[in-house]
Amino acid sequence: MDVGFLGLGVMGQPMALNLARSGAELTVWSRTAAKAGPLRAAGARVADGPDEVLAKADVAFLMLADADAIDATLGRGTARFAARVADRVIVPMGTTSPEYSRGLEADVRAAGGRYVEAPVSGSRVPAEAGRLVAMLAGEESAVATVRPLLRPMCHESFVCGAVPHALSMKLAVNLFLITTVTGLAEAFHFAERQGLDVRQFLDVLDAGPMASSVSRMKAPKLLARDFAVQAAVRDVLMNNQLVADAARASGVASPLLDVCHELFADTVALGHGGQDMAAVLHAIEARTARPEHR
Repeated sequence: MDVGFLGLGVMGQPMALNLARSGAELTVWSRTAAKAGPLRAAGARVADGPDEVLAKADVAFLMLADADAIDATLGRGTARFAARVADRVIVPMGTTSPEYSRGLEADVRAAGGRYVEAPVSGSRVPAEAGRLVAMLAGEESAVATVRPLLRPMCHESFVCGAVPHALSMKLAVNLFLITTVTGLAEAFHFAERQGLDVRQFLDVLDAGPMASSVSRMKAPKLLARDFAVQAAVRDVLMNNQLVADAARASGVASPLLDVCHELFADTVALGHGGQDMAAVLHAIEARTARPEHR
């Protein structure tokens, strides 16, 4: 089976590398040509554009920044769209709104293609290790085609039913992730301002029931003030907005998420949008410095 992969960013490149190293017949494309170099070295074919990938692929994975990037890559709304999606399975793996995914599925199916939404939970490090978690939704036969191809990228996959249930599941997971990392950053800041040995604080945390793979990944970054990106603040803010929009549409209260939205927006405004989400610490520190928050 010929597989395509479009989008070789922070997440897409390691995901595609794991596919290539598994022996998949893989063709890749990235708007930033330099990012395709490691894929070529791993044995993947590197295409000059989306048409070349989609003309060859039976299944095409898309790990792109947002809905606009997906539409542009597929040529949605243009005469090129049908030729790019017909007779193949289109698999967006990023996070978009459930409403967008529902509409894209309808358009792909109308053009003669099949559609599986497959958002993943995890950041760059799990992507490199092939330890992402996938959530899938779509027509049963299409999901059955896609699911085995995820194994080099994901250590678990869950079938969530019809579109857009996989994206709704991803948003629920993201709500927990965003509030958890924000809480960890605030707890770290509190311990530091109390004059505690913050390394010992993190050791106590790691020894107790609150320890998790998330705390073990983010705690060392807080300690070292190492905000090299695993999941960028700007992307977290976008995801936060998607969750908030879905909550509003269904009449669900999201008080913790709303506070996190303000903090991540502050972090972007402070110039840290390209840093890891642990950099929300900057926004918490900035609020501490303001008299109205004392």
